[in-house]
Amino acid sequence: MSQALVIVAHGSHLNPDSSTPTYDHADTIRELGIFDEVREAFWKEEPSFREVLRTVESEEVFVVPLFISEGYFTEQVIPRELRLEAWDVSQWESDGTSASSTTLTATDVAGKTVHYCGPVGTHDSMTDVIVRRAETVTEDPEVGPGFGLAVVGHGTERNENSAKAIEYHVERLRAMDRFDEVMAVYMDEEPEVDDVAELFSTDDIVVVPLFIADGFHTQEDIPEDMGLTDDYRTGYPVPGEVDGHRIWYAGAVGTEALMADVILERARDAGANVGDVAEQVKELTRKTAPTAD
Repeated sequence: MSQALVIVAHGSHLNPDSSTPTYDHADTIRELGIFDEVREAFWKEEPSFREVLRTVESEEVFVVPLFISEGYFTEQVIPRELRLEAWDVSQWESDGTSASSTTLTATDVAGKTVHYCGPVGTHDSMTDVIVRRAETVTEDPEVGPGFGLAVVGHGTERNENSAKAIEYHVERLRAMDRFDEVMAVYMDEEPEVDDVAELFSTDDIVVVPLFIADGFHTQEDIPEDMGLTDDYRTGYPVPGEVDGHRIWYAGAVGTEALMADVILERARDAGANVGDVAEQVKELTRKTAPTAD
């Protein structure tokens, strides 16, 4: 049976770079040749959620949301726009971080079985992407000892499940016992990203925002809030000195090439035939991962 992968993401009318990670990860997976079709779809850009299933010929379709957390978009917008018949969030049996997949049909697309997956942001493999992001920004595959690691999110007032996703990965990162300190920090509540230099005792701190794409928050707010720069338009050094600490600011986790592996793991968990290609992706993205400026 032919199989297709559909990656759905938010996109933006204002930020042309918002969709870049989606296309990059889709291209990585497409080159592997394991799916008969790989499609991208967006809420705020074309091609749209509403039309994407009509462009797919395969009988079996795996839909993976390129979102950080469960919530409004993954539970309401995407299923509605894809017109997934008999969808109910209870089918995921999730507590906010444990959505897996459910198998449905789309009302206006005949002959297709749709496997609707949980978001990439809550998958266990995302923990590895956060670590890889630290490796990429420091250009050190062994980074960890002597370093603190801060994972940044919006905060519970904005999206309770978003904070759950961050705390989930922070606990997993601590269990690795790789970094001297690991902490969740937020833009909208305490502990705040503004105070990151005060929160860590390590001289070196890697800061990784749990966002899919670089945009207003990751490129402007966070660097200014941390004190890396007074004006984001002038740029900032990596690492930057803040109150006696070296801050290695990594930018959005979703721009890391290894995200392609998380997408594949979501599809694999839903029954996609991907073989051992996930391991190939880990090696491929390690070799091609960009380095810090």
